[in-house]
Amino acid sequence: MNSLGASEMTSNAGKLKLLVTGASGFIGYEVARQLSVGGYHPRLMTRRRGDDCEICHFDADFVMADLKKPASLKSAVKNVDGIIHLGARATFESYATLKPSILDGSVALMAAAIEAGVKHFVYSSSLLVYGDSASPVNADTKPKPALDYGRIKVDTEQKLSAMAASAGISFAALRLPHVYGIRDLYFRQLRAGHLILPGLGKNIYTHLHVADAAMAMIACAEQAYSGILPFGDRLPSTWTDFLRVARPYFPKARVIRMPQWLALLLTAVLTPMRRIRPHSGMETPGAVKTYNFNLAVDPKLLWEDIGLSPQYATIFEGIPAAMRQEVKAVF
Repeated sequence: MNSLGASEMTSNAGKLKLLVTGASGFIGYEVARQLSVGGYHPRLMTRRRGDDCEICHFDADFVMADLKKPASLKSAVKNVDGIIHLGARATFESYATLKPSILDGSVALMAAAIEAGVKHFVYSSSLLVYGDSASPVNADTKPKPALDYGRIKVDTEQKLSAMAASAGISFAALRLPHVYGIRDLYFRQLRAGHLILPGLGKNIYTHLHVADAAMAMIACAEQAYSGILPFGDRLPSTWTDFLRVARPYFPKARVIRMPQWLALLLTAVLTPMRRIRPHSGMETPGAVKTYNFNLAVDPKLLWEDIGLSPQYATIFEGIPAAMRQEVKAVF
């Protein structure tokens, strides 16, 4: 199946009742959209009143809950068959800063799910459980995180996997690569008129269109898939190639290439100022380092297991498709 196909049905007969955490986020929005148009009538979890302003038109139930407040999760998980867990802090900060939402919050969610009798749990992990790798990552590649963000993702995977196994819950942890689409940070910066690139961009990285990331996560829930794997599109590509495909759609945007050493210096200076910012950005030394990693993934991973193929096999199809979606959204 090369597209959403059967998942974009209009009847919810026989469909799982799925809870999506982080439903107002970049990937969560697309998961929620696909489930809604696919007849699932999902339950969408947001943390604050007003976070649902972009998803309120979806065919779904809505619930407010906070991963850092375990008692609030009981109503969120009640009477659902499965959970697609995307909610948590997604910044390259210290382990201690990330722990309350990523590790503690995920464990609290799994505990609530077990108590409620949930049968399937899909967790959005990260390719950054690995460090810079000269050879493509495969199913046997051992995690070797270089950042606290990767370390806490590994610890969370292990804790959730053990809890799920004890409770007889199917558990999938999908180590997502660079997921792109019109709502992501890269394209938001281009749309705003400026993009700063902290390195040469010649390193190979695995990318994935957000529609394919969402499709795979939904399929894992539907199929009760259990496993921990990285995955991506069919052709890992350099960041230079990524920019070359995206740049023509933003002719007025200014692209600033910055040497890695200078970007590391500037982000190190800016890091203490992040404490007074209401919303953390990605302007950290960790973000600079990850941009310069070589992290290619074996393109067959996961897709063969779940019997699907990415709708956008490479960035050369996926980026133009994202731009068409933007034009459609505007008009």
